[in-house]
Amino acid sequence: MRKLIRPLWVVLAVAFLVEAWLWDHLKPVVARIVDFVPWDRLKARLAARIETLSPTATLAVFLVPIVALCPIKLLEFGLLAHRRWVSAIIVLILTKMIGLGVTAFIFDVTRQTLLQIPWFHRLYTTVMWLRDWAHGIVDPIKQRMRQWLRVFAPGRSGRAFRLLMRIRRRMHAPAVL
Repeated sequence: MRKLIRPLWVVLAVAFLVEAWLWDHLKPVVARIVDFVPWDRLKARLAARIETLSPTATLAVFLVPIVALCPIKLLEFGLLAHRRWVSAIIVLILTKMIGLGVTAFIFDVTRQTLLQIPWFHRLYTTVMWLRDWAHGIVDPIKQRMRQWLRVFAPGRSGRAFRLLMRIRRRMHAPAVL
């Protein structure tokens, strides 16, 4: 039973790490896009205003991107219902990138205030623990894959060919009882 559950944990860990990777890598992209907005005073006022809000009001600001993307999620379901798979996937990817990017940007601005809410602090701590756990599961697998793929690096084709031939011979060898 344990052998059946391990691949499930690996898949869940990889999915969690993909979300975390997107979160980490979209924050600077959104920050650069926001920097292009010529309204520096407006951005400064917005950041200052968010800092003066209560933790509950800050939570409402943090949830705005999630609520704003709900109609787009309905569009995704509509596209899927009409079997427009490619359009649905494109909308899903764009929505995910925009949602994660904007949420990451707003979370950076609101983090200290949000962490004053006890249940949010516990949730944040749990998510960070899950992230470390997922890295603990996935990182050794990634390391083994990198080592194995080094055999196929440029200039090592002879060694890779010998390895593949050795594997082929083992597969076609008669079974030893």
